[in-house]
Amino acid sequence: MAAPKSNVEEIRNRVILGEYGVRNVHTTDFPGNYRGYDDTWDQKKFEENFRVDIIEMDESTGTLEFDMVGIDAAIANAFRRILLAEVPTMAVEKVFIYNNTSIVQDEILAHRLGLIPIKADPRLFEYRSAGDEEGTEIDTIQFQLNIKCSRNPRATKDSTDPSELYLNHMVYTKHMKWIPIGNQADLFSEADICPVHDDILIAKLRPGQELDIIMHCVKGIGQDHAKFSPVATASYRLLPEISLMQAVEGDLAEKLKRCFSKGVIEIENVDGRKFAKVVNSRLDTCSREVLRYEELKNKVKLARVRDHFIFSVESTGILPPDVLVSEAIKVLMAKCRRFLDELDSPQVD
Repeated sequence: MAAPKSNVEEIRNRVILGEYGVRNVHTTDFPGNYRGYDDTWDQKKFEENFRVDIIEMDESTGTLEFDMVGIDAAIANAFRRILLAEVPTMAVEKVFIYNNTSIVQDEILAHRLGLIPIKADPRLFEYRSAGDEEGTEIDTIQFQLNIKCSRNPRATKDSTDPSELYLNHMVYTKHMKWIPIGNQADLFSEADICPVHDDILIAKLRPGQELDIIMHCVKGIGQDHAKFSPVATASYRLLPEISLMQAVEGDLAEKLKRCFSKGVIEIENVDGRKFAKVVNSRLDTCSREVLRYEELKNKVKLARVRDHFIFSVESTGILPPDVLVSEAIKVLMAKCRRFLDELDSPQVD
């Protein structure tokens, strides 16, 4: 016997969170799978259903939350992976150590320098050619780190605080100085090329110890090395959907409220009686805590909307998060064009 249409809609559009498992996790709305449904892909239909909603953007923290609605999980995941690994940035690639008398080994020091995010727009630079060791003004950014620790002649005799006893004993990213190559001083006079944060600790020195280092930054992608990744995090989750199957009142309503994240369930007063009400299911973490209680688990239905993705993007500070998203879209479009070109090209045996 065929399933009721309401059940079919649920299978097609909702991921159901049960007590002992999760149902409907696979996409099933492909042509011919459901009688009475035309699931043939149509561009006009896709354009009508697809949308992107910006929920929150904080430039001070470099975070962006937005909804992408009307796409399949494969496309959403491709977009996430592109953000992580295929949007280019500038990072330290070559480290020339002329003097290092600190206790940090050369290899560890070079690794630490490579992971420092550099505030430079990668769109203004080219990829360095393979085998090119020197670099030019169009593909390389040069930094110098030259610092020496010495005793502070003004320190008090009985002081034990290193900050008072020594000068330049803490090496931070603020000590990295940009050295323009060629005509970069004119080209990037307003770019303010520098480390994203000036308070990242690189090394600790003691009197007589010094660092004399030249660094070359090049353009690259996170697929080659994590230091090129432009995001600290890029993740998505499906929009939660919480439905109350029965009225929940009194002490049970209070208990139900405690089972969910703050702000999901609220208590409303109706003629002096307390009733539970779903206020904002988006805030829920889908812990399924409510399903532990016999008196509550049949009163609530937990689900996720299959084609509603909540994206969270946190930039490392190299580029604003909204720019990273637009660059990721460009990369995805370029991949699609390349795939179509391959399909159109003549087959060669």
